[in-house]
This record gives sequence, C-alpha cells and structure tokens, in this order.
Amino acid sequence: MSQRFRLPSGGHVDRSQRLGFSFDGRRYEGHAGDTLASALLANGVRLVGRSFKYHRPRGIFSAGIEEPNALVELRDGARREPNTRATVAELFDGLSATSQNHRGSLGFDWMAVNGLLAPFIGAGFYYKTFMWPAAFWERVYEPMIRKAAGLGRASGLPDPDHYEAAHAHCDVLVVGAGAAGLAAARAAGAAGARVILAEQDFLLGGDLLNEAEHDAWRSETIAALEAMPEVTVMPRTMVFGAYDQGVLGAIERVADHLPEPPPHTPRQRYWTIRATAVVLATGAHERLIAFPGNDRPGVMLAGAARTYARRYGVRAGETAALFATHDAAYDAAFALAEAGTRIAAIIDPRTDSAAMQRAREAGLAVRAGSVVNGTVGGKALRGVEIGTVGSASRGDAVPADLLMISGGWNPAVHLASMSGAALRWDDALLAFVPEEREESAWQRSAGACRGVHGFGAAAADGAAAGRAAAVAAGFDAADIPLPDAPSADHRPYALWEVKGGGKAFVDIQDDVTADDIRLAHREGFSHIEHAKRYTTHAMGTDQGKVGGLVGAAVLAEARGEPVASVGLPRFRPYTAPIAWGAMAGGEVGRHFQPVRRTALHGVHDELGAVWMDAGIWKRPAYYPKAGDTDGWASVKREARAVRERVGVCDVSTLGKIVVEGPDAATFLDRVYANTFSTLAVGRARYGLMLREDGIVFDDGTTTRLGPDRFFVTTTTAQAGPVMQHLEFHLASAWPDLDVSLASVTDQWAAMSIAGPKARDVVAAVVHGLDVSSEAFPFMAVADCKVAGVPARLFRISFSGELAYEIATPAGYATHVWQAVMEAGVPYGIEPYGVEALGLLRIEKGHVAGSEINGQTTALDLGLGRMLKKKGEFIGRVLAQRPGLTDQSRPHLVGLRSVDPARQIRAGSHLLVDGQDCGWISSATQSVVDPGWIGLGLLRDGEARIGSRIIAANPLMGEEVPVTVTSPHGYDAENLRVRT
Repeated sequence: MSQRFRLPSGGHVDRSQRLGFSFDGRRYEGHAGDTLASALLANGVRLVGRSFKYHRPRGIFSAGIEEPNALVELRDGARREPNTRATVAELFDGLSATSQNHRGSLGFDWMAVNGLLAPFIGAGFYYKTFMWPAAFWERVYEPMIRKAAGLGRASGLPDPDHYEAAHAHCDVLVVGAGAAGLAAARAAGAAGARVILAEQDFLLGGDLLNEAEHDAWRSETIAALEAMPEVTVMPRTMVFGAYDQGVLGAIERVADHLPEPPPHTPRQRYWTIRATAVVLATGAHERLIAFPGNDRPGVMLAGAARTYARRYGVRAGETAALFATHDAAYDAAFALAEAGTRIAAIIDPRTDSAAMQRAREAGLAVRAGSVVNGTVGGKALRGVEIGTVGSASRGDAVPADLLMISGGWNPAVHLASMSGAALRWDDALLAFVPEEREESAWQRSAGACRGVHGFGAAAADGAAAGRAAAVAAGFDAADIPLPDAPSADHRPYALWEVKGGGKAFVDIQDDVTADDIRLAHREGFSHIEHAKRYTTHAMGTDQGKVGGLVGAAVLAEARGEPVASVGLPRFRPYTAPIAWGAMAGGEVGRHFQPVRRTALHGVHDELGAVWMDAGIWKRPAYYPKAGDTDGWASVKREARAVRERVGVCDVSTLGKIVVEGPDAATFLDRVYANTFSTLAVGRARYGLMLREDGIVFDDGTTTRLGPDRFFVTTTTAQAGPVMQHLEFHLASAWPDLDVSLASVTDQWAAMSIAGPKARDVVAAVVHGLDVSSEAFPFMAVADCKVAGVPARLFRISFSGELAYEIATPAGYATHVWQAVMEAGVPYGIEPYGVEALGLLRIEKGHVAGSEINGQTTALDLGLGRMLKKKGEFIGRVLAQRPGLTDQSRPHLVGLRSVDPARQIRAGSHLLVDGQDCGWISSATQSVVDPGWIGLGLLRDGEARIGSRIIAANPLMGEEVPVTVTSPHGYDAENLRVRT
C-alpha cells in the first residue's frame, strides 16, 4: 500500500487524509484530492485497460475528460458504473474499481489474439466480412458482434440512487474555471450581473492548479467570487451541450465523490440553464502524435504528466523522455525533473528554440531534429527509439518508463461550434479556433479555447469577455485585478505522423491507425464524416479530443489538400459521456409519468375497485363482489346490470376542450371530417378527426353550448395530443381565426348512467329539466341542477343502451355520484368499470383506441359516410389516396367464436384459406348471446360476412374458427339508445 511514486510535498492533495481503495481486487491507498488515475499512478499501476478492437494493453494517457484509455467500472452491485474515466473519478475511501474490456485477466487477455488478426480486421472489415454466407448472420455473426460490442458491463439491477432535473436562469453563464473563466466570472459579477460559473472539476483553477506561483491570484479571485451574492459557483458541473438562444445543458455530479448519496440527495442533477450571454472558457486539449507504438502503457500526454506532478504530487515515471513539437511542452520535462524523475531525452523535430536552450542550460539532453519512431516494451514502456526527421531508420533506443508527447493543443471548440460559431483554421496554432459571428453574438469564447494561451493573456481575455457579456446582458463594464505572467510559445511544428513499421494510432481507444484513415480514403470514404464512420475514428468516449485533428491531417495528406479544407466532424452534444440516469432524472418507475386520479377516486376505493392504468389515469377495471368467481364474473355482472337494469360509470377521464370565439364553428369544420357549423345550440354530434395524412386521429362528441361556444370531448388517451393538434393548427395554419382554446378536463367530473332504467334514475336527481325522450331526445344537452348543485346533462350513449352523462364541477363529483347511487337503489343500480364498458361497446360495435390505432381510415372503420362532401378539412386530400381508398383494405367486421367456449384473443391473425387477411382488434365475452365475440379488421370484410375463417394466435398456439358478422351485433337499428 506504499505510494512509492508520491512526492513528499506539493500539489493539492491532503496527505493527512489516507483513503483506501481497490483496483481489480487489490488494495491501494491515496489521498483526499486525488482522482482514481492519480492514485493508481502514485502506487505504480501502469496497466489499466485494454483497447476496444485489438485488446492491446493501455495505460493512463491524460489527466482529464479527454482520457481514451483508463475507462473502468466503479463500485459494485446495483451501483456499478461502467466506462468511467479514472482521470475524472474523484477518489473516496472504499472506492472499488475494476478494469474492463478483457477476456481473462487484465494482464493476460486472450482476446489480444486480435492483434495477430490485424491484417484481416482493418477499417471497415465488418462491412465486408459479415456479408457471406447470408445464413450466418443471425446464427453466427450477429451473436458474435453483440458479444464483442461495448466496453463495460451495466449492473442489470435497478439503480438505487435517484436523479434530479433542475432549471437555472442567469445573465451570464461562464463555462470553465481556469484563468479565463475565473476572470470572466469576476468581471461579469463585478458589473452586477447574475453569474453562474460552471466547472467540471471538483477544484477551481484549471491549469492554474499546476502553478504554485499563481495560487495567490487564484485564491483571491475565488474568494471574491464567493463574496458576490449574484455569483453562483458550480463545481463538479459539466456543461455538455449548447442549444438555441442561450440554452445549455449541464450535469452536476452531486454525490459521485461519495460511497453513496446521503438520504434525500440526488446522485446527479441535470441542469437546463438559460443565459442572456455565455462565456466559453473551456480550455484546450493536448493532441497526440501518431508514431509506431504510441499507444503503449507509459506513453502519456506531456500536459498530463505535468499535472500529475504539480497538482497531485505524483511522478508518472522514474525515467522519462519528452517528444514535443513546441516550447510550451518543455514545462512537463522541467516539472518531472523537479519531481525527481530522470529525463533521458527531449526529442524535438525542430532545430532550435528558446525552450531547447533553457533545457540545455538545465542540463537536460535535447535531441534536435529528431522524432520518436518506435517504442520498446509490452505491457509497460521500457524504451524509446529515436530517429532523425525524415529518416526511415529506427535509430537508437533510450531506456524510459515514461514517454511524454505533445503535438500541440486543440482549442475545445465543441460548445462554441454547437452554439453556432464557425471554425477557422489558425496557421500558427495548427488548429481550428471559433470564429464568432453576429448570429451567435450571445456567446463568446475566451482563453485557450480560442487560442489564447498563458495565464496572464488568458485571464485578460476572459476579463474582456466577461465585461462584454455583462454589457450584452444590460450592465456596465467593471475592471478586476489580473495576473501578470509570461507565456511559453504554444505554436507547434507541423508534425502529425512519424511513418514507419508498426501501428501508429490516431484513435487510441478504438484502435484506428493512420493506415486505416488512408484505407478509408482509397475506398472512397474521403469526407471527414464518412471516414469517421467507416473507421470509427473519433467515435469513442473521448470523441476525438486527443487524436481527431491528427486523423483529419492524415486524411488531408491522403487527399492532397490542406487540413483546413478537410475540417473536423460536426460537434454535437454530448461533449463527454453522461449517465443514463441523469438524462432520465426522477421520471423513472412510478415517477415515469404523473399519476392522475379522477375526483371520484376515493369513492371507487371504498367500493373495492380493482384499478387499471388508462394512459396516465387510474380507472376502475371492475368492482368485485362476494360470489364473483373471478374477474370475468365481475365484469359480466356489471355489463348485465347495464343491459337489464342500470349502471353508473366514471367517465371523467375523457378529454374536455372548450372552443370559443366568433370563428369557432369554422375552426371545427376544418379540424373535423364532418360538419359542426350546422349543429344547433343545445345539441351534440359525434365527430371524427383525421390526421394530415388521412388516417383517423380521434373521435368524440362535440356540443354547441352557444352560437360561438363549443364543448369538445376526446378519448382518454388522445386528450393531450388532440389539444396540441388544435393549438398547432390554430397558431400555424389559421392564425386569422378568432378562436380561443381551453382544456377543462380536470375542471369537470363526469359519469354515465346507462340502462333501461337510466331515465328513472336521472329524473330523480335532475331538477328543473324534463328528461323524457320527447323533451330531451338523443344527443340533447342542457345545463341543469343535479342534487342541488350545478351540472350539465348529455343524452349520449357508448354502451348501446339508453344513457345519460352528467358532468359537474369536480368539487361536486362525490355528492352527485352518491345522489345517483341512492336514486338507483330501487332499480338495482351497479357501478361498472372500464372492462364492462369495453364489453358493452364491443357488443354494440363502437370503435375505440384498439381500432383507431394510427393505421385505419374512416372507410376502414365503416365511417366513410361521415366525411363531408364539400369544404376542406385536415386530412381530406391525403385520405383520397388510392392506397387508402382501395376496397381490398381490411375493413371493420364483427367476429364470433363458432364454439362459444373457445376464447378468441385481441391480436390474433385472421386467416382466410391459410392467408393472413387481417387481425382481431378487440375481444370479449358477450352477455347478450353468451360466447366470445370481437371486432377486427378483415380484408374484403363486408363480402365475407357470414363466412367462417380462422383466428390464429401463434404465441398461444391457438387456431379458433370464427364467424364473420356485422360489427353492429347488438341493436343495429339503434332503437334502445333513442327510447
């Protein structure tokens, strides 16, 4: 457990706090302030994973979110989290980590045999290999690919933690808390703007954390920010995406640094941030150099080695070499030398520079005009092969267990690009930088993410951006103190690749080599987006942060064009991986959607209702009673009560929309397939609504309450979509119409009283209204008093029986229900649920959601006569397409089991002479004529009435003979509803 690579002092770790953790079952020790990666390096652990395709050994390569190699599984059991970058995983006591993507042990991965097969599994091999023989796909290829795909393992268990979604608003959002971000936040805060400073790290400062001489300015600036009430500092918060008009998404890792979240604390919080102005201070990512063996454990970005030495107090190696193309990278060699690492060589393709002179003065061996053309070692680096620029020879070997590389710095332009900024090529930095334009003026970049390097310059640039953002948000600019620090030269020598024998990787995680890029070009995938998908370059968890531009440069060389012409793939959210749980938030399990209960929910509970979900509503399925042998017995008892006496059903869940205004009738004529402008006041009419493509969308009744006021009802499931449909067309298609819409579904409770004795029950509770058939005919509507409270009475039936619906303000629902039940006692009234309601409507032949399933037309459902002959309506034109008017399409029919005892099931196929000609949409037991009945869609259905066919259900292994009947199997003349 000794940390033999830990420095005795320095950095931002608390050596007084010793934290125990395990990796692959072995115990180690680190300190507070460590990441898992820094703690592993402190303990001398170099091999941490295997590459995706070839299963080559991999070590820690970076120190931040760009890490391509050190992907591990954290925690155990239900909290197991795969594909976590060890470089950003904050160490805590008891942390358990496991390496991934190997078969066998990490040290002996038998899948490494893929390396021997490399000549046969290059870029795009799966497109060519898994084509033949075709019969192998399902039995061999697909199972093999699925087994090999992916990296870590999900736990497969319910996540015990919870997540939150939150919203924040501010005048200025600053992303990143390095020198530029701290200065931008302070400048904007000093101007009086409401500022949010979001930083993905658990410490503020960025690269300032590697420079002790600037710690005073960092500490003073952080203290100033904390003292400003208008500034909110959010550490452990990664902004992952930029969207339209100042909307950005972020993930706050609230409790990832703890063994488990405290009670009532989310593990992560998903933020939607809306800002008037945004300052992006996201820094830059160091890029690799492609050369043979650049993926070996012990090869590390120079900036990362410097970070481990100065921030974490860890030597990443005992003997190191530096391969760099610019002066700024030399600071890594100086940092490691200060930490006690022997610097074996500095390899630089340039002939001379200020940093070279400084290194020589410090006694370091500098190999000018040289390159690394190979590495020596297996699961760990043992040496570096050095050659001269342009020479094909391998050169001499220098012993080293650490090779620091730096091919330059790529500004982190991801968020800037997402927010609309164009990217332009910078010849000095050999990188793309954001080119801010007027259309994206709400955001601006500052510091290294726009090519401004060095603490002093970056802080000044950030302060200027913060002042400009504050002014854009309506505040006056304010000055702040800035550090004065010289900057090393970050301009790199143009070296992308050292060609030679062996694999030179441009994407270390996905095993994409420079040769793979060239192969993609030869095979026609020369566009950067095509090459990306053909080779999987920049498609891993690092999204090409360290090798994306190098791959583009190799492609540019193959195309014979400058890198600026090739460009980079389009940046899209997310800038780094985030957890599925964070995206789902709290909307999982029973919280997936809100539970809606009608105003009569308590009444149904008292009656012993068995509940069912109807969309997001809770509705009574049926009400069991003593003596009922099963659920079917309860359902049939309730349905029989409606057919023979009287029943009452809660129909409050139907959608209810008020359509009002001088143009209300015109509007309804356009959204419904039938006419409503001719509807008399005090009358209701059944309506059919089509989608734009001519398919039936919804049905329901619409009542005219006044010349300019209508009351529309929809099905339970489509209440929300219909409201959206109406609002969309009113706003976009007919904004000239003077119409207002209001959803009143929750305002009104409703109950249906149906059966031969329904009028007697209704007459006993309704006051001041004659409910006889002559005075109140079918489809009549009137406001009234029920049991002394306001109500609205409808003469509407869904069951095929004489029926009324009473709607009353939700607060009176229980009072009215109890009054109806008391009035129905002499007539044997029974409450009935959704299952009995479904039985009754199938007997009657009324269509519902099972038939209006998004595939059927009005003609299919036997409702073609409802389509008005004159006047336009939504769906009119496309409903006339030949494919939708073809008479051979499946049409609605009734079905009856030849053997009454044999069950038919919804979803069964309808076979005619062995041919699949339709399906059963709804099925039930009948109470009118005992046996199993159903509704279905059958090709040439009307012509087949009276014939026998087969209802086949392969899943149940059933083939049931059925007779095709009219869908209107009960009271086809509609005499009972009009009695």
